[in-house]
Amino acid sequence: MKKTDLALSLILTVALCGLAIALSPWVKVARADAPTTDEEAQRRTVADIRNLGTAMFSWLTDQVGAAAAGQSEKPNPPEVDFADYPEISHADLETILLPDYIVSVPELDGWESPYEVYLNTVNPMAEKVMSIRSPGRDGVFSDTAYTVTSFDPESFDEDIVWADGFFIRWPQKDR
Repeated sequence: MKKTDLALSLILTVALCGLAIALSPWVKVARADAPTTDEEAQRRTVADIRNLGTAMFSWLTDQVGAAAAGQSEKPNPPEVDFADYPEISHADLETILLPDYIVSVPELDGWESPYEVYLNTVNPMAEKVMSIRSPGRDGVFSDTAYTVTSFDPESFDEDIVWADGFFIRWPQKDR
């Protein structure tokens, strides 16, 4: 093999590796546990939010004691506005919750969109302390304020929203 052929092969290999690295942010790699249907994605998202909310509520109870435990007895508010909650990064949430309150903090919903998580660590006794939301299948949040109500489970683009111990927007068939 000539030196020029070897150099050309090396340049081509480096170029392909560079291209793969450059395109990696736009390529979604399917996780082994990734849902295969919208129904499965929605179920996983609701379960993730429920589990993460329970972990956050457990943390809150430890922070403020028995006073926080009574918060679950509050009635659902008629509307929840995410502008009223301080956002927390995934890394900061992991620092707070792992390993005492949850085994792992989910970062992506069933459709591979990032969850938005809000937690008031400065004033855990505030009226509005914690919330989580998923944008649903379309990956776009519909609003920042939500009226408390369920939605048709076949509406996969609907946001799934939880705040202060309650689901605010959730999939549920009409009875």
